Amino acid sequence: IRITVDVAANGAPRLEVGDNGVGMDAATQAHIFDAFFTTREAGSGTGLGLAVAHGIVLAHGGTIAVRSVPGEGSTFTVSFPPQDRQPDAAGHAAIR
Repeated sequence: IRITVDVAANGAPRLEVGDNGVGMDAATQAHIFDAFFTTREAGSGTGLGLAVAHGIVLAHGGTIAVRSVPGEGSTFTVSFPPQDRQPDAAGHAAIR
């Protein structure tokens, strides 16, 4: 698993999570954010994880995308719009 977190020059945060697993074909990718969609056997998953993640990201003005090649793995990229960050009293970069 690869995890990359960075901030673009314009202040937009980005998270990328990738693996070298089995990957997904185009037909599967077309449905991965649909509620209750799963490629697992019955009883092995609800198919809600990516649908919930997609909803949370969109609710915060972001995007979530996938790049995947069967046999090579998948990479999910989550991006959010730039934020005005001002340090709070403790010096943390609070989003206002």
